[in-house]
Amino acid sequence: MTALTLSTAAAPGLRADAIVVGVAKGTKGPVVAPGAEAVDKGYDGRLAVVLETLGASGAEGEVTKLPAPAGFKTPLVVAVGLGGEPDKDASYDTEALRRAAGVAARNLAGSKKAAFALPLADAAAVAAVAEGVRLGAYSFDAYKDNGKDPKAKNGKAPLAEAALLGGRSRDKEHKAAIEHAATVAEELNRARDLINTPPNDLTPEAFAAIAQAAAKEHGIKVQVLDEKALLKGGYGGILGVGGGSAATPRLVKLSYTHSKAKKHLAYVGKGITYDSGGISLKPAGHNETMKCDMSGAAAVFAAIVAAARLGLEVNITGWLALAENMPSGSAVRPGDVLRMFSGKTVEVLNTDAEGRLVLADALWAASQEKPDAIVDVATLTGAMVFALGSRTFGIMANDDAFRSAVHEAAEEVGEPAWPMPLPEHLRKGMDSPTADIANMGERMGGGLVAGLFLREFVGEGITWAHLDIAGPAFNEGGPFGYTPKGGTGSAVRTLVRLAELTSAGDLG
Repeated sequence: MTALTLSTAAAPGLRADAIVVGVAKGTKGPVVAPGAEAVDKGYDGRLAVVLETLGASGAEGEVTKLPAPAGFKTPLVVAVGLGGEPDKDASYDTEALRRAAGVAARNLAGSKKAAFALPLADAAAVAAVAEGVRLGAYSFDAYKDNGKDPKAKNGKAPLAEAALLGGRSRDKEHKAAIEHAATVAEELNRARDLINTPPNDLTPEAFAAIAQAAAKEHGIKVQVLDEKALLKGGYGGILGVGGGSAATPRLVKLSYTHSKAKKHLAYVGKGITYDSGGISLKPAGHNETMKCDMSGAAAVFAAIVAAARLGLEVNITGWLALAENMPSGSAVRPGDVLRMFSGKTVEVLNTDAEGRLVLADALWAASQEKPDAIVDVATLTGAMVFALGSRTFGIMANDDAFRSAVHEAAEEVGEPAWPMPLPEHLRKGMDSPTADIANMGERMGGGLVAGLFLREFVGEGITWAHLDIAGPAFNEGGPFGYTPKGGTGSAVRTLVRLAELTSAGDLG
């Protein structure tokens, strides 16, 4: 992890490998952002002109490197684009700062120390830059032979230290902001590590063991139901999905409690450690990234550990529904009927619609404790990717106000999301002549159909939201902002923010 410090040191005398400055896209060319005054002075006030000469515009994600001014002890200046100019109050959007810091940190892999002279107007800006640095410097190289350093990123170790210039270590708000950002980013990166781990190493049993170890470290109670316990309890959905694999399923319950808590949240995560599609086998080209089908469970796990580390005054129960979906002689077949933990029967029409089956059992288990609200997170449907693209997750709920609250929380922390409906007319498509409900309905609107299916397994009177993160959970393209290629940790920050709002009494 990149070490984070707050510094009031003057830029010219600072010893570092690079100084990062922000550049906005102005109407007449690039504009040097606040925080870089000393650097600009080193160029006789002509830094913007120099950058424009080098082709910089200030566009988001743009990086321009140039030699530092004479007299500076730092040899390199890295100018990173912030996008548009600031708001009327001269403050920059926190997400723009977070992305800029992430881009810079990624481009400074191999450096021992960098100074970030980005706009730090308040504690929120401090948190955004700190979080962006930690997330942008992320690297997953556990399986690569990088010679000297097994954690090296493409042969270069991630940025070792970032000093936030203008941040005041004696300011309680600034100190709290950087500590909060460091914790959330560290746990989000824990989720990324899990998502990126190959499925031969991250079986349901292995995931459960990791959760147990973290729970012990952070004072979280944990209960793991193995195959025998699931059979005894009647968890037909999880057992059905996991029945085709030699790696047996697990249901992990994580309980974080606080003595001053007045509300109880339940988070439920889909944890398909590998999804072949089962008997309804996925076609070639769709299997290679299916280690990411446990991203929902990773998000829930990371968010609960973060809540515990932050000491939030809320009780949170996490449910990780873990299974591997494989084809074999013991696999569930299209046409089979499963009796779920709720007692309801489900006709399986497509074994590749397995996530909703494990979630159904976990949702009903969560409902038995009568929490104030349940939020489930899942890489559930390709239909949601078609609807919202690869960077935005969908939000469905049985309560419009709660759906809006979840959406606002997501946007606040910089996670693109969009509220989606649950049209009642789509429910009829899941009627089954054999069972209480089928696991498939109309093809069009498939993401909404999946949400309607899950709603059937939420206890009566319990507020519930469903986050379909199928698009943003795994980045198959090149890195951007603070988002790496591979596992992204989508929804972790939204879940943490919901817990914070509930802790403060601002949610429901």
